[in-house]
Amino acid sequence: MDIDAVREKSLARYKQERDWFALLRDATKLLPGEEGRLQEKLLTILLDSKETVVDCVENEKPFIAGYFVYLNRDRLLPTREQLDRARVVATRYQEQFGEKMRILYAIPDYYEGRPKACMSGWGSIFLTVAPDGVALPCQAARQLPGMEFPSVREKSVEWIWRHSPAFNHFRGFDWMKEPCRSCPEREKDFGGCRCQAYLLTGDAANADPVCDKSPAHDVVVAATNRAGGQEERTAKVEFVYRNAKNSKSIALGPKG
Repeated sequence: MDIDAVREKSLARYKQERDWFALLRDATKLLPGEEGRLQEKLLTILLDSKETVVDCVENEKPFIAGYFVYLNRDRLLPTREQLDRARVVATRYQEQFGEKMRILYAIPDYYEGRPKACMSGWGSIFLTVAPDGVALPCQAARQLPGMEFPSVREKSVEWIWRHSPAFNHFRGFDWMKEPCRSCPEREKDFGGCRCQAYLLTGDAANADPVCDKSPAHDVVVAATNRAGGQEERTAKVEFVYRNAKNSKSIALGPKG
């Protein structure tokens, strides 16, 4: 595997996407009214995010995507009613376009009561190589503390997949705590998402809190209640943008 060639190819694609976002953002300035301003703001967010990706790939730095979704959860999480309306719209367009355009629609697992089998199980199918050559069983796994992920610059992909401690860490069922360890559904969902478990409970080995069997499920219920207006949303919550400054701050952690 020529990791440098792969990185250069990816970088070219990211730059092309960045330029398209910039062009579309400039075009929205010609649109009248509130809809035009909203589209301009959304494209500005996407452009800023793509600029960060380009910077990270060019300079071989890690970047964190999922954590920014978590930080902005109270602004981004839809209500159940919004999801129902979106499903109707998505289904209509899926039927209209058929094979001409593939339209994907996924329900946020906060509303499902059971976790998704994240990555079809840790280290079961997927291996992601980051711009700096680090191999990951999940693109967001780097946020998990205390784990050292191997690099394809130093180890073979075969060794990484079969023998690395990181890829074996959450394989099988021995690592599981209750209620996952004795749950009859553990072979279906593998305990859910390790990164989400860590973000919401502070321990990646805990059950994913989206599961209604999890002792921490009330954290998810509180979030969906806020989205549905059953609890007051956090007042004047500002977006935390995924830019170079914020990414560096999160990656380095609190000072002192």
